Amino acid sequence: MKNFFFCFCAFIVLAACNNSDKGPDISGIQVSVVVQRFEQDLFTADTNNLQNQLTQLNQKYPGFLPVFLHGVLGLTDSNVMIQSELKKFLSLNRSVYTEVEKKYKSVEDIRSNFEKAFRYVKYYFPKYAVPKLITLVGPIDALAQMNNGEYTPDFLGRDFLGISLQFYLGKDYELYNVEYFINNVAPTYRSRRFEKEFIVADGMKLIVDDIYPDNSNGKPLIEQMIEKGKQWWLLDKFLPAVNDTLKTGYTKNQLEWCKENEGMIWNYFLTSENMEAIDPETVQLYVAEAPFTQGMPEASPGNIGPWVGWQIIKKFVERNPKLSVTDVLKTDARKILQDSKYKPK
Repeated sequence: MKNFFFCFCAFIVLAACNNSDKGPDISGIQVSVVVQRFEQDLFTADTNNLQNQLTQLNQKYPGFLPVFLHGVLGLTDSNVMIQSELKKFLSLNRSVYTEVEKKYKSVEDIRSNFEKAFRYVKYYFPKYAVPKLITLVGPIDALAQMNNGEYTPDFLGRDFLGISLQFYLGKDYELYNVEYFINNVAPTYRSRRFEKEFIVADGMKLIVDDIYPDNSNGKPLIEQMIEKGKQWWLLDKFLPAVNDTLKTGYTKNQLEWCKENEGMIWNYFLTSENMEAIDPETVQLYVAEAPFTQGMPEASPGNIGPWVGWQIIKKFVERNPKLSVTDVLKTDARKILQDSKYKPK
Protein backbone atom coordinates (compact mmCIF):
# COMPACT_ATOMS: atom_id res chain seq x y z
CA MET A 1 0.00 0.00 0.00
CA LYS A 2 1.23 3.44 -0.88
CA ASN A 3 2.27 5.91 1.78
CA PHE A 4 -0.85 7.89 2.54
CA PHE A 5 -0.41 8.35 6.29
CA PHE A 6 0.01 11.69 7.87
CA CYS A 7 4.35 11.42 8.99
CA PHE A 8 -17.29 19.42 -10.56
CA CYS A 9 -21.47 21.33 -13.20
CA ALA A 10 -18.66 20.68 -15.73
CA PHE A 11 -15.55 22.53 -14.73
CA ILE A 12 -15.68 25.32 -17.22
CA VAL A 13 -13.12 27.18 -15.17
CA LEU A 14 -11.05 24.01 -15.08
CA ALA A 15 -11.07 23.89 -18.84
CA ALA A 16 -10.15 27.54 -19.25
CA CYS A 17 -6.80 27.00 -20.84
CA ASN A 18 -3.83 29.31 -20.89
CA ASN A 19 -1.56 26.72 -22.49
CA SER A 20 -0.82 26.48 -26.18
CA ASP A 21 -0.40 22.68 -26.01
CA LYS A 22 -3.80 21.04 -25.58
CA GLY A 23 -2.26 17.59 -25.35
CA PRO A 24 -2.36 14.48 -27.53
CA ASP A 25 -5.44 12.86 -29.06
CA ILE A 26 -7.03 10.67 -26.38
CA SER A 27 -10.31 10.05 -28.21
CA GLY A 28 -9.50 6.36 -28.58
CA ILE A 29 -8.61 5.80 -24.93
CA GLN A 30 -11.41 4.50 -22.74
CA VAL A 31 -11.33 4.88 -18.97
CA SER A 32 -14.07 4.24 -16.46
CA VAL A 33 -13.79 5.99 -13.09
CA VAL A 34 -15.94 4.73 -10.22
CA VAL A 35 -16.98 7.02 -7.36
CA GLN A 36 -18.08 5.83 -3.93
CA ARG A 37 -19.63 8.20 -1.40
CA PHE A 38 -18.21 6.94 1.88
CA GLU A 39 -19.30 10.02 3.82
CA GLN A 40 -22.95 9.38 2.95
CA ASP A 41 -22.77 5.76 4.08
CA LEU A 42 -20.93 6.72 7.29
CA PHE A 43 -23.01 9.69 8.41
CA THR A 44 -26.33 7.93 7.74
CA ALA A 45 -25.25 4.86 9.73
CA ASP A 46 -27.29 3.82 12.76
CA THR A 47 -25.10 4.88 15.70
CA ASN A 48 -27.16 2.66 18.00
CA ASN A 49 -25.91 -0.38 16.11
CA LEU A 50 -22.43 0.65 15.08
CA GLN A 51 -20.93 -2.83 15.18
CA ASN A 52 -23.28 -4.03 12.46
CA GLN A 53 -22.83 -0.80 10.53
CA LEU A 54 -19.04 -1.16 10.62
CA THR A 55 -19.34 -4.71 9.32
CA GLN A 56 -21.39 -3.46 6.37
CA LEU A 57 -18.97 -0.60 5.71
CA ASN A 58 -16.06 -3.00 5.76
CA GLN A 59 -17.78 -5.19 3.18
CA LYS A 60 -18.33 -2.20 0.88
CA TYR A 61 -14.99 -0.47 1.58
CA PRO A 62 -12.59 -3.31 2.50
CA GLY A 63 -9.40 -1.44 1.64
CA PHE A 64 -10.56 2.01 2.66
CA LEU A 65 -12.27 1.57 6.04
CA PRO A 66 -9.11 0.53 7.95
CA VAL A 67 -7.28 3.51 6.46
CA PHE A 68 -10.06 5.85 7.52
CA LEU A 69 -10.33 4.50 11.05
CA HIS A 70 -6.63 4.14 11.81
CA GLY A 71 -4.86 6.52 9.41
CA VAL A 72 -7.40 9.36 9.20
CA LEU A 73 -9.10 9.22 12.60
CA GLY A 74 -6.08 7.74 14.40
CA LEU A 75 -8.05 5.09 16.27
CA THR A 76 -6.58 1.96 17.82
CA ASP A 77 -7.67 -1.61 17.05
CA SER A 78 -9.87 -1.70 20.14
CA ASN A 79 -13.42 -2.35 18.93
CA VAL A 80 -14.92 -0.60 21.96
CA MET A 81 -12.77 2.49 21.44
CA ILE A 82 -13.52 2.58 17.71
CA GLN A 83 -17.25 2.63 18.32
CA SER A 84 -16.99 5.21 21.11
CA GLU A 85 -14.67 7.57 19.22
CA LEU A 86 -16.56 7.14 15.97
CA LYS A 87 -19.78 8.25 17.66
CA LYS A 88 -17.99 11.36 18.93
CA PHE A 89 -16.57 12.06 15.49
CA LEU A 90 -19.97 11.77 13.81
CA SER A 91 -21.57 14.05 16.38
CA LEU A 92 -18.84 16.73 16.20
CA ASN A 93 -18.70 16.75 12.41
CA ARG A 94 -22.39 16.48 11.59
CA SER A 95 -22.62 20.15 10.60
CA VAL A 96 -19.63 19.82 8.26
CA TYR A 97 -21.24 16.81 6.61
CA THR A 98 -24.45 18.81 6.17
CA GLU A 99 -22.52 21.52 4.32
CA VAL A 100 -20.81 18.91 2.16
CA GLU A 101 -24.17 17.39 1.25
CA LYS A 102 -25.47 20.79 0.19
CA LYS A 103 -22.49 21.51 -2.04
CA TYR A 104 -21.79 18.01 -3.34
CA LYS A 105 -25.18 16.35 -3.71
CA SER A 106 -23.85 15.14 -7.06
CA VAL A 107 -20.20 14.58 -7.94
CA GLU A 108 -20.71 13.52 -11.55
CA ASP A 109 -18.78 16.56 -12.79
CA ILE A 110 -15.84 15.62 -10.57
CA ARG A 111 -15.94 12.03 -11.81
CA SER A 112 -16.07 13.16 -15.43
CA ASN A 113 -13.06 15.47 -15.09
CA PHE A 114 -11.01 12.82 -13.31
CA GLU A 115 -11.93 10.39 -16.06
CA LYS A 116 -10.56 12.76 -18.69
CA ALA A 117 -7.36 13.25 -16.68
CA PHE A 118 -6.87 9.49 -16.36
CA ARG A 119 -7.24 9.10 -20.11
CA TYR A 120 -4.11 11.24 -20.42
CA VAL A 121 -2.44 9.13 -17.74
CA LYS A 122 -3.25 6.01 -19.75
CA TYR A 123 -1.92 7.63 -22.92
CA TYR A 124 1.52 8.09 -21.35
CA PHE A 125 1.44 5.16 -18.91
CA PRO A 126 -0.85 2.45 -20.36
CA LYS A 127 -0.25 0.00 -17.52
CA TYR A 128 -1.14 2.42 -14.74
CA ALA A 129 -4.09 1.10 -12.71
CA VAL A 130 -6.80 3.75 -12.39
CA PRO A 131 -8.01 3.98 -8.77
CA LYS A 132 -11.61 4.38 -7.71
CA LEU A 133 -12.55 7.72 -6.16
CA ILE A 134 -13.82 7.61 -2.60
CA THR A 135 -15.22 10.84 -1.19
CA LEU A 136 -15.22 11.34 2.56
CA VAL A 137 -15.67 13.81 5.37
CA GLY A 138 -12.80 13.51 7.82
CA PRO A 139 -11.41 15.69 10.62
CA ILE A 140 -11.09 19.32 9.69
CA ASP A 141 -8.05 19.93 11.88
CA ALA A 142 -5.34 18.20 9.82
CA LEU A 143 -4.21 17.88 6.21
CA ALA A 144 -2.43 14.84 4.82
CA GLN A 145 1.25 15.04 3.91
CA MET A 146 2.64 13.76 0.63
CA ASN A 147 6.00 12.04 0.27
CA ASN A 148 7.51 15.28 -1.04
CA GLY A 149 6.43 17.17 2.09
CA GLU A 150 3.58 19.07 0.47
CA TYR A 151 0.32 19.14 2.42
CA THR A 152 -2.83 18.02 0.65
CA PRO A 153 -6.50 17.46 1.49
CA ASP A 154 -6.43 14.06 -0.22
CA PHE A 155 -4.61 10.73 0.02
CA LEU A 156 -3.84 7.75 -2.17
CA GLY A 157 -4.35 4.14 -1.18
CA ARG A 158 -3.67 0.81 -2.84
CA ASP A 159 -6.64 1.06 -5.21
CA PHE A 160 -8.37 4.30 -4.28
CA LEU A 161 -7.98 8.06 -4.26
CA GLY A 162 -9.55 9.59 -1.17
CA ILE A 163 -11.12 13.03 -1.68
CA SER A 164 -11.64 14.87 1.61
CA LEU A 165 -14.62 17.08 0.87
CA GLN A 166 -14.39 18.91 4.22
CA PHE A 167 -11.52 20.84 2.62
CA TYR A 168 -13.47 21.93 -0.45
CA LEU A 169 -16.31 23.97 1.00
CA GLY A 170 -15.15 27.31 -0.43
CA LYS A 171 -12.58 29.76 0.88
CA ASP A 172 -15.22 31.71 2.81
CA TYR A 173 -16.47 28.71 4.79
CA GLU A 174 -16.59 29.89 8.39
CA LEU A 175 -14.41 27.19 9.94
CA TYR A 176 -11.52 27.99 7.57
CA ASN A 177 -11.42 31.51 8.91
CA VAL A 178 -11.22 30.92 12.65
CA GLU A 179 -7.89 31.71 14.29
CA TYR A 180 -7.08 28.13 15.33
CA PHE A 181 -7.59 26.81 11.80
CA ILE A 182 -5.48 29.58 10.24
CA ASN A 183 -2.63 29.07 12.71
CA ASN A 184 -2.66 25.27 12.94
CA VAL A 185 -4.20 23.81 9.79
CA ALA A 186 -4.06 26.11 6.80
CA PRO A 187 -3.27 29.83 6.57
CA THR A 188 -5.50 31.89 4.32
CA TYR A 189 -3.01 31.79 1.43
CA ARG A 190 -3.56 28.02 1.45
CA SER A 191 -7.27 27.81 2.32
CA ARG A 192 -8.15 30.12 -0.59
CA ARG A 193 -7.66 26.95 -2.66
CA PHE A 194 -10.29 25.01 -0.71
CA GLU A 195 -12.59 25.39 -3.70
CA LYS A 196 -14.30 22.82 -5.89
CA GLU A 197 -12.27 23.66 -8.98
CA PHE A 198 -9.04 22.53 -7.25
CA ILE A 199 -10.22 18.96 -6.56
CA VAL A 200 -9.00 17.37 -9.79
CA ALA A 201 -5.60 19.10 -9.76
CA ASP A 202 -5.08 18.20 -6.09
CA GLY A 203 -5.94 14.57 -6.76
CA MET A 204 -3.77 14.33 -9.86
CA LYS A 205 -0.77 15.65 -7.91
CA LEU A 206 -0.98 12.46 -5.87
CA ILE A 207 -1.09 10.40 -9.06
CA VAL A 208 1.98 12.26 -10.33
CA ASP A 209 3.81 11.57 -7.07
CA ASP A 210 2.84 7.91 -7.34
CA ILE A 211 4.16 7.59 -10.90
CA TYR A 212 7.24 9.75 -10.34
CA PRO A 213 7.99 10.19 -6.61
CA ASP A 214 10.00 13.22 -5.58
CA ASN A 215 13.10 11.72 -3.99
CA SER A 216 15.16 14.90 -4.11
CA ASN A 217 15.06 15.67 -0.39
CA GLY A 218 18.60 16.35 0.83
CA LYS A 219 19.92 17.21 -2.61
CA PRO A 220 21.17 20.70 -3.60
CA LEU A 221 18.54 23.38 -4.13
CA ILE A 222 18.87 23.48 -7.92
CA GLU A 223 18.35 19.71 -8.19
CA GLN A 224 15.30 19.88 -5.94
CA MET A 225 13.90 22.69 -8.08
CA ILE A 226 14.31 20.62 -11.24
CA GLU A 227 12.97 17.40 -9.73
CA LYS A 228 9.89 19.20 -8.44
CA GLY A 229 9.67 20.88 -11.83
CA LYS A 230 9.43 17.43 -13.40
CA GLN A 231 6.36 16.74 -11.30
CA TRP A 232 4.75 20.00 -12.38
CA TRP A 233 5.60 19.20 -16.00
CA LEU A 234 4.02 15.74 -15.66
CA LEU A 235 0.92 17.23 -14.03
CA ASP A 236 0.67 19.54 -17.02
CA LYS A 237 0.73 16.48 -19.29
CA PHE A 238 -2.21 14.97 -17.42
CA LEU A 239 -4.17 18.26 -17.29
CA PRO A 240 -3.16 20.03 -20.53
CA ALA A 241 -6.35 22.08 -20.83
CA VAL A 242 -6.48 23.16 -17.19
CA ASN A 243 -5.55 26.68 -16.16
CA ASP A 244 -2.05 26.95 -14.68
CA THR A 245 -3.44 28.68 -11.60
CA LEU A 246 -5.13 25.41 -10.59
CA LYS A 247 -2.05 23.29 -11.22
CA THR A 248 0.47 25.58 -9.54
CA GLY A 249 -1.79 26.95 -6.82
CA TYR A 250 -0.61 30.46 -7.71
CA THR A 251 -3.06 33.30 -8.04
CA LYS A 252 -3.53 34.78 -11.50
CA ASN A 253 -1.47 37.81 -10.46
CA GLN A 254 1.34 35.66 -9.06
CA LEU A 255 1.46 33.61 -12.25
CA GLU A 256 1.55 36.73 -14.41
CA TRP A 257 4.29 38.18 -12.22
CA CYS A 258 6.40 35.04 -12.72
CA LYS A 259 5.98 35.15 -16.48
CA GLU A 260 6.77 38.86 -16.69
CA ASN A 261 9.82 38.58 -14.43
CA GLU A 262 11.24 35.19 -15.42
CA GLY A 263 14.64 36.65 -16.28
CA MET A 264 14.84 38.58 -13.03
CA ILE A 265 13.85 35.49 -11.04
CA TRP A 266 16.59 33.39 -12.62
CA ASN A 267 19.14 36.14 -12.19
CA TYR A 268 18.22 36.31 -8.49
CA PHE A 269 19.08 32.63 -8.11
CA LEU A 270 22.32 33.06 -10.04
CA THR A 271 23.53 36.08 -8.08
CA SER A 272 21.80 36.14 -4.70
CA GLU A 273 21.42 32.52 -3.68
CA ASN A 274 23.66 29.48 -3.44
CA MET A 275 21.88 26.99 -5.67
CA GLU A 276 24.11 24.25 -4.28
CA ALA A 277 22.70 24.84 -0.79
CA ILE A 278 21.45 21.70 0.93
CA ASP A 279 20.46 23.09 4.32
CA PRO A 280 16.68 22.69 4.77
CA GLU A 281 16.18 26.27 5.90
CA THR A 282 17.48 27.67 2.61
CA VAL A 283 15.79 25.07 0.45
CA GLN A 284 12.40 25.58 2.11
CA LEU A 285 12.51 29.29 1.30
CA TYR A 286 12.02 28.38 -2.36
CA VAL A 287 10.18 25.07 -2.46
CA ALA A 288 7.71 25.38 0.44
CA GLU A 289 4.45 27.27 0.36
CA ALA A 290 4.43 30.79 1.80
CA PRO A 291 2.63 34.08 1.14
CA PHE A 292 5.57 35.13 -1.07
CA THR A 293 9.26 34.36 -1.58
CA GLN A 294 11.59 36.12 0.85
CA GLY A 295 14.03 38.35 -1.01
CA MET A 296 11.55 38.90 -3.83
CA PRO A 297 8.59 41.30 -4.12
CA GLU A 298 5.38 40.43 -2.30
CA ALA A 299 3.80 39.84 -5.71
CA SER A 300 5.85 36.63 -5.97
CA PRO A 301 4.47 33.21 -4.97
CA GLY A 302 6.07 31.40 -2.04
CA ASN A 303 7.14 28.14 -3.67
CA ILE A 304 8.78 29.68 -6.70
CA GLY A 305 11.46 26.98 -6.99
CA PRO A 306 9.25 24.33 -8.62
CA TRP A 307 7.99 26.91 -11.12
CA VAL A 308 11.56 27.72 -12.17
CA GLY A 309 12.29 24.00 -12.40
CA TRP A 310 9.22 23.58 -14.61
CA GLN A 311 10.46 26.28 -16.99
CA ILE A 312 13.87 24.57 -17.17
CA ILE A 313 12.19 21.25 -18.00
CA LYS A 314 10.13 22.88 -20.75
CA LYS A 315 13.26 24.37 -22.31
CA PHE A 316 15.01 21.00 -22.13
CA VAL A 317 12.06 19.27 -23.83
CA GLU A 318 11.92 22.00 -26.47
CA ARG A 319 15.53 21.23 -27.35
CA ASN A 320 14.97 17.45 -27.19
CA PRO A 321 11.55 16.93 -28.79
CA LYS A 322 12.09 13.23 -29.56
CA LEU A 323 12.41 12.22 -25.91
CA SER A 324 9.46 10.36 -24.42
CA VAL A 325 7.85 11.43 -21.16
CA THR A 326 9.59 8.55 -19.41
CA ASP A 327 12.94 9.56 -20.91
CA VAL A 328 12.54 13.12 -19.63
CA LEU A 329 11.68 11.93 -16.13
CA LYS A 330 14.71 9.63 -16.07
CA THR A 331 17.13 12.34 -17.20
CA ASP A 332 19.48 13.58 -14.49
CA ALA A 333 18.68 17.04 -13.16
CA ARG A 334 22.19 18.32 -13.90
CA LYS A 335 22.00 17.17 -17.51
CA ILE A 336 18.62 18.83 -17.87
CA LEU A 337 20.03 22.10 -16.54
CA GLN A 338 23.04 21.94 -18.84
CA ASP A 339 21.23 20.86 -21.99
CA SER A 340 18.29 23.22 -21.52
CA LYS A 341 20.57 26.24 -21.87
CA TYR A 342 18.02 28.05 -19.76
CA LYS A 343 18.63 31.81 -20.05
CA PRO A 344 15.36 33.69 -19.75
CA LYS A 345 15.28 37.40 -20.48
